[in-house]
Amino acid sequence: MKVSDLRKKTNEELRQDLLLLQRERMNLRFQKAAKEAISEARVKVVRRSIARIKTILNEMKVRGSNA
Repeated sequence: MKVSDLRKKTNEELRQDLLLLQRERMNLRFQKAAKEAISEARVKVVRRSIARIKTILNEMKVRGSNA
């Protein structure tokens, strides 16, 4: 996910995306614990996407309170 694409989304859309990514991260953790074959690259992408969304949500919150 590109940051520019995320910035165009609404607060609610970002929260929905965050929820989906967190569920995917949880499923990947379960698969890893069950010794199933998982893509470590996908784990990295999901983790970083979660961080990007949380950063943008925090920026929106700060910008909203200062405006």
